[in-house]
Amino acid sequence: MASSGQKKNQITFSALIVLLLFLFIGLCIISKHAVNPNPLMDKELWLGLPLFSSIFENPEMKTLGLNSSLLPLDNINDPSTITNVVDKHVVIKDEETEQSMLSVSPSATPVSDIGVIQAETDERRGHVDAEEDTLVSNISSVVFSKAEGSPTMAVRPVEIPQVKDPEKEEEESPKSRNAVDSQISKASPTMAVRPVEISQVKDPWKEEEESPNSRNAVDTHMSKLAENEKTMCNICSGRWVKDVSYPLYEPSSCPYVDEAFNCQDNGRSDTDYQKWRWQANDCELPRFNATDFLERLRGKRLMLVGDSMNRNQFESMLCLLREGLSNKSRMFETHGYRITKGRGYYIFKFMDYNCTVEFCRSHFLVREGRSVRPNGKTRPTLMIDRIDKTAPRWKRAHILVFNTGHWWTHGKTAKGKDYYQEGNEVYGHLDALTAFRRALTTWGKWIDENLNPAKTQVFYRGYSPAHFRGGQWNSGGRCTGETQPIFNETFLDSYPVKMQIVEDVIHQMHTPVTVLNITRLSEFRKDGHPSVYGKHLTELDGKRPRYQDCSHWCLPGVPDTWNELIYSSLVIEKRRDHK
Repeated sequence: MASSGQKKNQITFSALIVLLLFLFIGLCIISKHAVNPNPLMDKELWLGLPLFSSIFENPEMKTLGLNSSLLPLDNINDPSTITNVVDKHVVIKDEETEQSMLSVSPSATPVSDIGVIQAETDERRGHVDAEEDTLVSNISSVVFSKAEGSPTMAVRPVEIPQVKDPEKEEEESPKSRNAVDSQISKASPTMAVRPVEISQVKDPWKEEEESPNSRNAVDTHMSKLAENEKTMCNICSGRWVKDVSYPLYEPSSCPYVDEAFNCQDNGRSDTDYQKWRWQANDCELPRFNATDFLERLRGKRLMLVGDSMNRNQFESMLCLLREGLSNKSRMFETHGYRITKGRGYYIFKFMDYNCTVEFCRSHFLVREGRSVRPNGKTRPTLMIDRIDKTAPRWKRAHILVFNTGHWWTHGKTAKGKDYYQEGNEVYGHLDALTAFRRALTTWGKWIDENLNPAKTQVFYRGYSPAHFRGGQWNSGGRCTGETQPIFNETFLDSYPVKMQIVEDVIHQMHTPVTVLNITRLSEFRKDGHPSVYGKHLTELDGKRPRYQDCSHWCLPGVPDTWNELIYSSLVIEKRRDHK
């Protein structure tokens, strides 16, 4: 009985101790309530109790630093102190030390899970990555600001159960630039994002929103290249805009432009055709940087393979890259050849970068030959099932730019009579488009069988349109007097069937090929051809030539844009690989 009484006394004594403990807590809460609206979260109060002291000594709590406090999301008095989100709380700056502890514990919920901003964690503290290439959801109801140089970023999430991970869903739907936006929109019944206003912090997007030239404030703030990477931007879809900073090199300053393309030296007086820049619709293109391009070519060989249109582009490439050299004598043709239309192979060496830019003539990309007639005479043929004889040179290049097209549009090639050959058979007649498809298929098969995509990058530059009026090049066609581009798309020709064939063939290939579809963008530029300015007047005794050139392009001019697109493609691809 004595033992039973002792137990009752112990229980009574324990209950009294517990009651006194709760009374003590209550008194503390009442005394601090006036200065602390959230007394239950007062760290000093709980540290005074041995029972809770160990909680604050937990390693995960130490990650946040002893100067940090945890507050529920609904108990934020000063939004400017918000620095991060941890589990269901936010980390705030300590009022005494003004330090903002951004480290995220292993149980933290990253802000990036709601598709607003990505928070990364390093060994000491997390750093909010707000560089221009950060993907920001294009949601009008979401606004956040970041003072320049400040580590403090404010975004208040409203947490609701069963929130989907938009980053994961974006990976599953890479085709959409706004995959994150669309997933947030779909999840709207179960997820919300509440903007937090921060005073005295300049919003870097506000100026863009006020600018009349801005189509989308968020898009214009994002990095040009990051946007391209996310959207898979079609850099060949866009418009021409006037840019007084153009051309990228002075007319007549480049010694590698042959006479046929040197329009200013040949007497053309207007210059507006040189001052147009291509602007993609869905993204900003990086400004052409000759020095950076040469760095990307360091130790490599860039080769353009095709007809005289590719020679036109080749000369443009030389002139553009020459601008990146401080000592221009460090660039030269390895055999001392001067560029003319008569020679079919050139190698230009850039000594300081140990790279070459080369041109290899191949009108059709397949082999030109001759067959013997029954009477013993020979006739020219085009072997559409055999690759061109210059192909062994192609294997040595690291970057290849192909084209063909203009030689398929006239003469015996267009007629297709006793000309196209497969094996030992010369067809009495074969449609030119059918022959073109078979020739491109032969080219594609050779690329797949002979090039390693890990070592060689392949471009196919699309068909360059001509602008003859009143006939063709040999039947009175002309383009003289054109000084402005076409601005009304209804006046453009339909998309060439040859380009549809090119796209079909490349789609069937195993080797990745980048199509520079310059057909549409070049079709606007009826003002860019030499027309009658393809020769010096002194050589013509003051008379203009009989035939006008409305196929090739003046330099500086449209081919510079084609090369700018090659540069943009290389930059974007490198960034995407890096990511």
